[in-house]
Amino acid sequence: MVQRMADNDLPVLIQGESGVGKELVARALHEQSSRCAHPFVAINCGSISRDLIESALFGHEKGAFTGAVQARMGAFEEAGEGTLFLDEIGDMPLAQQVALLRVLEGGSYRKVGGSKELVSRARVVTATHRQLNQSVAENTFREDLFYRISVLPLRIPALRERPGDISLLADYFLHLFAAKRKLSFSEPAYAKMRAHSWPGNVRELRNSIQRALVM
Repeated sequence: MVQRMADNDLPVLIQGESGVGKELVARALHEQSSRCAHPFVAINCGSISRDLIESALFGHEKGAFTGAVQARMGAFEEAGEGTLFLDEIGDMPLAQQVALLRVLEGGSYRKVGGSKELVSRARVVTATHRQLNQSVAENTFREDLFYRISVLPLRIPALRERPGDISLLADYFLHLFAAKRKLSFSEPAYAKMRAHSWPGNVRELRNSIQRALVM
């Protein structure tokens, strides 16, 4: 699915639980596209204060607000003709969703405090751990923005839904963190890993292997 979606300009919405590797999938979409020579810019919409989201996305001019001591490029401008990855889009406040919808539909935007129209040429890939259909029903996410970003929806299954991947990932992380030690897992260890539900998904598996190597 990643390979089929990679080389076009349509927006992709990646959905999946926390820890399944949504940003890795977004990077794969970028690296397998014709935009791979251009920047990949990632913004976590859930970690930026609502007062600064528009500045982070669109940039600002000097003096646009208190603390804006110099002009700053936003993520759209930094991405150029590359890929802009908006992680945890479901946590973006409604007021800022309007501004994002405007640039996705019209392709142009203004910096905060600016008057010049800038044109976005970046491909937008979004991700969320939330069920956006439910967020739309609860009026915490705009329906028009949901349909705009989900032209190509891509669901990443939880690790418990793909137990066949657990051994493969475990071997990969063991080699990544302890290649010189020439260690391997026993069959009982693989069986125990496959029996675990992994609520933290691949991130939990990675951390567990790192912890085991230390302890």
